[in-house]
Amino acid sequence: MSERPEKAIVASELRRAYTTTKGVFRKKHITVEAVKGISFDVDHGELFGLLGPNGAGKTTTIKMLTTLLIPTSGTAKVLGFDIVKDVMNIRRRIGIIFGGERGLYYRVSGRENLRYFADLYGVPISKRDKRISDLLDMVGLADRADHRVEGYSRGMKQRLHIAKGLINDPQLIFMDEPTIGLDPEAARETRAMIKGLVEKGKTILLTTHYMFEADELCQRIGVISSGNIVALDSPSELKRFVKDITVVEVEAFGVADTDLAVLRRQPDVTTVNADLEGERQTVRIQTPKGSEFIPVVTKLLSKAKILDVRIKEPTLEDAYLKLVA
Repeated sequence: MSERPEKAIVASELRRAYTTTKGVFRKKHITVEAVKGISFDVDHGELFGLLGPNGAGKTTTIKMLTTLLIPTSGTAKVLGFDIVKDVMNIRRRIGIIFGGERGLYYRVSGRENLRYFADLYGVPISKRDKRISDLLDMVGLADRADHRVEGYSRGMKQRLHIAKGLINDPQLIFMDEPTIGLDPEAARETRAMIKGLVEKGKTILLTTHYMFEADELCQRIGVISSGNIVALDSPSELKRFVKDITVVEVEAFGVADTDLAVLRRQPDVTTVNADLEGERQTVRIQTPKGSEFIPVVTKLLSKAKILDVRIKEPTLEDAYLKLVA
């Protein structure tokens, strides 16, 4: 392909259905649609976010775009190549970076990991060693390059994942939750590296569960829920979706699930999101009533020990929660 295609990714009415069986003696075949005819495109040099709850269809979509799954129907082109007909042309030109600790060989060094994947991608030997050294420098692992990966911290393993995903100098990079499980410093370093890749002209499709991360990094975001794209726009435009809503944020001890259920049943409540882990709890209530709703909240949470109640402007997370509710 001599001319660069107009878009890095073009997906049109992509669908993927799975057939499962239910029952032991009288088995019943059930068809489940994981992706229900989604359409979107990604520009060259864009950092595009694909957000959605677990089971929404994100991973299935990425697997189709990276040629790991054949769609049930619909079409998609990646870098101008058809995801069904041009599998090898796509695989040579993309990189895939996963979050977590899967996909590395722990008993050998970081450098040996990269050498293995470079050979797997067919990187010419004349370029291989310099590319590996450059990548190790870029991700800050040059001083630990010849140490076994089993001795790496989680953040170091993730940096090696990034180097591995770039070993074939891809035009387009798929990142699946690249900062999951990282401590704040390692996550910040990873986000800085992602920004640097975009500045160098790379195209990135990112999935993340961290809304502040999507807000910071992504130029556009597609929100997927139950196999459908329910919104597609810039983070600032998505936030306009909740411009008429305020957020009452409560910090407290002793909030129970039953308290949240009562809050959710209130006619002036749009959504309720809570972090009940640990002793100090945070509850975020979306409501059009603003500060007028504070007395209602304090009354309904009277059994808990309330430390603070404040009004907050809606965030991308608030828009996301309303979209996928």
